[in-house]
This record gives sequence, structure tokens and C-alpha cells, in this order.
Amino acid sequence: MKPKGKLIVIEGVDGSGKQTQTELLYKRLIENGQKVMLISYPRYDKASSAMVKLYLSGAFGEDPGDVSPYIASTFYTADRYASYKEDYEKFLMDGGIVLADRYTTANMVHQAGKIKDSVEREEFLAWLWDYEFNIFGLPIPDRVFFLNIPPEINEKLMRNRDNKITGKAGKDIHEKSSEHLRDSYESALALVEEYDWTEIRCIKQGELRSIDNIHEEIWNEINIKERKTNA
Repeated sequence: MKPKGKLIVIEGVDGSGKQTQTELLYKRLIENGQKVMLISYPRYDKASSAMVKLYLSGAFGEDPGDVSPYIASTFYTADRYASYKEDYEKFLMDGGIVLADRYTTANMVHQAGKIKDSVEREEFLAWLWDYEFNIFGLPIPDRVFFLNIPPEINEKLMRNRDNKITGKAGKDIHEKSSEHLRDSYESALALVEEYDWTEIRCIKQGELRSIDNIHEEIWNEINIKERKTNA
């Protein structure tokens, strides 16, 4: 059964401002009288993220490439499936708007970025789509916004950020690997074209745009799409 509501995803590599932009959009939609739910992945406070936390902490290898993209993807899928069933399935089916800070799209960005061969990469993406949306039955996003910030700037923005798992200083294996961040970024740029994501360029004339300026572009894009849909 197709959901009556909409699933909107804010995506980007580490340090791109996904959480900030998702929260701003959530508040804006609430102010406009919409029925909205905000979710963020991974859900580090839930048991379903246990394998994600082990992976990111380096339990299976200190380099992201030590773990197959197929295997790593299953860790995140389990958490999303639990979230769908526990948190928002009925809400989405009944017509609510779900805003997701990361989603299946994060597996597409981070795990596909590990694969250099273009044919193998496409095989992985086809497998992942079938695995999450057909086998697990997770909803396909209605809109995906990709926050485009080059990795060299992302690394500067993350320099003093606490680890999201522990709340203490120190980065997970994705965040501390410059190679992984670059590969994920290149993967994301290709995905924008392949999957018709909406790209939000967060750098203008060499400078990082303001949080509010980026938010206004996302808000306007949503309204433009809604007007076209209702026309």
C-alpha cells in the first residue's frame, strides 16, 4: 500500500549540516500547520543500532574499507526497519510528513563510495534498492536533498565535534578517514544525477552560505514541487 504521506530526506556527507537543516525544516512545517515527524539515523540510543555502533567504533576494522559495503549496509538497514515499524509507519500511511536526517541514501553515499569499479558499484546500488525497498519494504523517499559541501571544508567543520556515539572527543571511522569522506562525496555527486536528488550547493563564491540561506532554498524547493504537484 502506498503511503498517503511524504518522506523527505536531508542527505550529505559527515559535517554537512544535515541535522541543523532537518530541524529547521521541521520547525517551519510545524509553524505552517503540517503534521510532521522528525527522525534521525542511526538511532544510537536504540538496541537496533548496536551493529552500527560496533562498525563505526572500529570493532570490525579501523578503516571503513575493511568491511564490505554489503555487510555494513545490513547494519544500518536493521535500524531503519526497526524505526519504520516502531516510530512512523502508521503516521506516514495516514498522511503525515516524515523528515529524515539520513536514510537508505546514506548507505548509497557511504557504502557505494567504497566501490571503485563502476559496474560493481551499479550492481551494489541495485542490490541495495531491492534489499531495503523490496525485501524490507521500507518506503521510498519522495524527495532527497543533498547538501553539497566539499570534503575539505567538511573536515574543518568537524574538527572539534564530539563523537555522536560516545558524546566525547574523537571521531568514528568514517569521520576520521579523509579518503572515505572524499569517496563518499564523489559517490554522492553521481547519485544526485542518477536518482534525481535535489542538490543544495552550500558554498557560494568560495564562502559557506549561512544556515538560514540554505534553509530558505530547501523551503522554496519544497513549495515549488508542491505547486507543480497540485497544478
